Amino acid sequence: MTELKALKKQLRAEALARRNALPVEWRIEASLGMVEAAKAIPVEPGTIVSGFWPIRSEVDVRPLMFALQERGARLCLPAVLDKTTIVFRELLRGAELVETGFGTAGPGEDASVLDPDVMLIPLAAFDARGHRIGYGAGYYDRAIARLHDKGLQPRMIGVAFDCQEVPLVPDEPHDVIIPEILTESGLRRFG
Repeated sequence: MTELKALKKQLRAEALARRNALPVEWRIEASLGMVEAAKAIPVEPGTIVSGFWPIRSEVDVRPLMFALQERGARLCLPAVLDKTTIVFRELLRGAELVETGFGTAGPGEDASVLDPDVMLIPLAAFDARGHRIGYGAGYYDRAIARLHDKGLQPRMIGVAFDCQEVPLVPDEPHDVIIPEILTESGLRRFG
């Protein structure tokens, strides 16, 4: 393992340990408080917003997603297709959720695959430049690259708790910089 990968692994583990130490009730309240940020995310009817079904101690973005849906957004969730690929399947009210990989749930194979206009992106750690550390599989980096290859430029918003911020995320050529990060302190823009 390279020195850079080892450092990322260490930063990921430390940030996730801090997140895991947050009391459950506090995480719920902080997640609900992030719904206010929906006002700063303009959505027109039909805007496609990708979110994620939370795992472990992640921010629960479902209230935020549903607040955006009330303003006309169409929702989608990631589904793991193989060891390198995720797609975003449309989330419709009342649709059955199935195991979609990486310990999360989402719409089944019969759901429409959508290209998001706005992406709420999970992460393990981030820095004040908008660099992020994911969970190590690179799914989002590749999914964003595929969208860019199609000529699409989705608005990308990382979602985390403040305690997941680290002084500096080491840069790698394939890393995607996230221009905005939403935490319990609000929506921050970088660059």
